[in-house]
Amino acid sequence: MATVGPSTASTQPALPSGPAVFKTIPYAFILPEIICGTWVWIFVAATSVSLPLLQGWVMYVSLTSCLISLLLLLSYLLGFHRNSENWKVLDSLYHGATAILYLSAAVLQANATIQSEAGPNIPLYYQLNCVASFFAFLTAFLYILHAFSIYYQ
Repeated sequence: MATVGPSTASTQPALPSGPAVFKTIPYAFILPEIICGTWVWIFVAATSVSLPLLQGWVMYVSLTSCLISLLLLLSYLLGFHRNSENWKVLDSLYHGATAILYLSAAVLQANATIQSEAGPNIPLYYQLNCVASFFAFLTAFLYILHAFSIYYQ
């Protein structure tokens, strides 16, 4: 009869700390999420938020997610997680919820892009809105990848 002892401890990989965060999937997605989300905020702000009801939500989601993701990245870099499994759950829940919010923001930004075709400053605002839509969908995709990568890890 085989006994289960300390030698068959959990085979879960350790959470990365320090520079290893940038080399480990899914944690390597955090920096691109922050950068792409910052670009969303910059491009929407450059349009002077001509459609405040739509683009206000986009700016809120992008700015809030950037700040929370930055705090999460700093906590991984500084090793605040202490290799606790609860951090994986927190990270997965955060990135899953943010992926849904970012997808809604990306759809609203695409709608703002369509509406900006006929508005004032047509070429400039339309181009800025197009780029903001692209980065919003890219950022949503990065958050989705991060959430599913943690789930399947």
